[in-house]
Amino acid sequence: MIYPTAADWLACRQKRVLLFGMSGLGKTHVASMLRGAGDWFHYSVDYRIGTRYMGELIADNFKREAMKVPLLRELLMSDSVCISSNITFDNLAPLSTYLGKPGDADQGGLPIADYRKRQEQHRVAEVSALLDTPHFIERARQIYDYPHFVCDSGGSICEVVTPENPEDPVMASLARNLLLVWIEGSEAHTAELVRRFDRAPKPMYYQPEFLAAAWDSYLAETGATEATVNPDAFVRWTYARALAHRQPRYAAMARHWGVKVRADDIARVTDVAGFEALIADALERG
Repeated sequence: MIYPTAADWLACRQKRVLLFGMSGLGKTHVASMLRGAGDWFHYSVDYRIGTRYMGELIADNFKREAMKVPLLRELLMSDSVCISSNITFDNLAPLSTYLGKPGDADQGGLPIADYRKRQEQHRVAEVSALLDTPHFIERARQIYDYPHFVCDSGGSICEVVTPENPEDPVMASLARNLLLVWIEGSEAHTAELVRRFDRAPKPMYYQPEFLAAAWDSYLAETGATEATVNPDAFVRWTYARALAHRQPRYAAMARHWGVKVRADDIARVTDVAGFEALIADALERG
């Protein structure tokens, strides 16, 4: 780790961290708080994915839908309108919409082959965005003179790396440049995340092997076919299983490459000093 001890961390004048864990446990909230303090550069992996690596795919998907509307088709064909996504750190809906959900087209679903293609596009984009982190660390220092750096990773980071492999290229690159911090949720947090997701199911990325097994199991259990699967029902059915699949992978990332803090403790952090003290405690525990 780049900060072997709590004393090293507290004394360092250029603090660099990567936050990872389940979506909804405070990564973006803490990163935004640090950014708001004025001395921290906030690098959002999901924002980088949705702009640099999948921005054209997202915009083209909007254009395909617009071309189905005669008025918009005419305007697009004459270059009279411009269609693009307005993705932000706090609104990643354009990326989620493109990723989509598999199932019945009449219910907004994608054919499973198209869905898997978009999943692979996301995997490639996420790996690239993670590997861009050192570039942004240097950019933040050289151009903007930010002394500190926080990388706000997506919830699916654990699905695109092999934490137990000491030569994993993504993990090795990140660990050379930042302190990796797992925000660990409790069983109560997981239950609340499942309740939230059930109210508003959203697209997400799955490891290919996990998706294949989940899709086959869902079809066998429900008797549905590829063309009749309710997209929202499938992602609801899959969500808790996906969280259970991710938990040991997050734990392995922290065990081999970083430290962990509890989500309850992160929720109580209100300023930079509190965050720095929390990380120091995590390093002290080892």
